[in-house]
Amino acid sequence: MVREDLTVGLGGRAYPIVIGREELIPRDLLEGRSFFSDRCVVITNRTVDKIYGDRLRDAIAASGRSVSSFVIEDGERFKNQETLSSIYDFLIGHRVDRSATIVALGGGVVGDVAGFAAATYQRGVSLVQIPTTLLSQVDSSVGGKTAINHPLGKNMIGAFYQPKLVVIATETLSTLPEREFIAGLAEVIKYGLIMDRDFFSWLECNSEALLAREPESIAYAIRKSCSCKADIVAKDETETGVRALLNYGHTFGHAIEAGLGFGAWLHGEAVAAGMVLATRLSSLNGDVSEDDLARVVGLLERVGLPVKAPGLGVDRYLDLMGYDKKVQNGKMRLVLLKEIGSAYVTSEFSSVSLNEVLVEIDH
Repeated sequence: MVREDLTVGLGGRAYPIVIGREELIPRDLLEGRSFFSDRCVVITNRTVDKIYGDRLRDAIAASGRSVSSFVIEDGERFKNQETLSSIYDFLIGHRVDRSATIVALGGGVVGDVAGFAAATYQRGVSLVQIPTTLLSQVDSSVGGKTAINHPLGKNMIGAFYQPKLVVIATETLSTLPEREFIAGLAEVIKYGLIMDRDFFSWLECNSEALLAREPESIAYAIRKSCSCKADIVAKDETETGVRALLNYGHTFGHAIEAGLGFGAWLHGEAVAAGMVLATRLSSLNGDVSEDDLARVVGLLERVGLPVKAPGLGVDRYLDLMGYDKKVQNGKMRLVLLKEIGSAYVTSEFSSVSLNEVLVEIDH
């Protein structure tokens, strides 16, 4: 088995990201008490549980630990207060105490809601993330953002809570539906856009290999993405500065998700369309060249991601974007590009240009 380890450098709370191909949970990680306590609770969804649930539970049990599991419904619309409460009911009902470890097995929804449960149950229990989708492997499982959605906005209720360990088994991508795999590529492309022009160029050259799920290309894209995110999180854990760059396209994307109803578009699909809008605004703001704009649209189209946002209407977009967590003192702040590979956060953009970008959606 080919395996690579990265580290999210947070001093005494640093933790490894273990990237491998075959083992869902490498045996050495179960040895001792560094990551897993004597009692583990696996939180997953119905789809993932059918494929990988028994393997994970058997591996944990074989290490001499007690293991139980709670299965939630599958889909973004279940990332809500009701699901969170059902997890609390299970933990309390089974007398799970603070010494336990919650193991999140699944995609972004599972990781976010299980992570928030871990952050808040009895004021915090240990958390291990085992992401099974491309999007969660390159983004949501790393960095400690946990949350549930509110009808008015995505991820509005949550906490920063770092896991003890992230385990990425790339073999789980072999069972991932095509639409979800492609949606995950949006977050991979984002890293090239905001901080690594050479990586963006690599993605342009290797898009066919990625779509074919060629193992070496997939492993490289995941490692590069995780390395980029780990570097940013180590510099700015709670998003007071540079970490906001990771939200490129997300202000628009979250508005799309909320406006259409959570689950109508996958998160990565909404982010892809949002990145196009953000790049167009960057161009109107005098930064991104027409050639770079064409490259962004071209790569997203080439991998099958949407490049045209749905027509919600300008007023509806502005209303939903007003709930964005980057809004400060009532003033909207957006992540824009200087060029491919360089991004910045600003409130200094033309409202006329923003309206122009949004009006174009309906035409």
